Amino acid sequence: MQRGFSFGKWLSTFILCFLFWLLLTMSFAPRELILGALVSGVTAGFAHLYFIHDDAFYLYNPVRLVLMGVYFLFVFLWEVIKANLSMARLVLSPRADFHPGIIRIPASEQVRSLYGLAAVSNCITLTPGTITMDVAEDEQGRNYYYVHWIDVSETDRDKAGEIIKGRMERWIGRIWK
Repeated sequence: MQRGFSFGKWLSTFILCFLFWLLLTMSFAPRELILGALVSGVTAGFAHLYFIHDDAFYLYNPVRLVLMGVYFLFVFLWEVIKANLSMARLVLSPRADFHPGIIRIPASEQVRSLYGLAAVSNCITLTPGTITMDVAEDEQGRNYYYVHWIDVSETDRDKAGEIIKGRMERWIGRIWK
């Protein structure tokens, strides 16, 4: 990993920070835009060395952006709704009949990049009832997610992985390669 200043990496990080600023403030007032640009510029100055490792503008491919939008609007939202309904069923059940545990589920070969593995891990954690504790690589180079699951209803790793990850991993594999 290159440790020196890179304008391309800084610019890419600045754009992401500024877009996040706009999302948080929901304001296009000149004062807010100037403050957001300053904060984003300083943040990008510190973070660009650690945030972007390879191609600075990898994410800005229009196809990748459309796939990401479809993923968040339809796939991820649906998985969150399903997990919320499952959690509501557990919480509102008169019997506390659930079995929490930690399960090791294999990562798909579709997701090879560190960004992709991190994205899947975060999406698993953002769905209620699961928390990704670690992503580890075994001796053969295969990656596994260690997930705390509030109701381990399936002990087979592959089947549990399908229940927990749903379609999220396939879509993230398309975005992050």
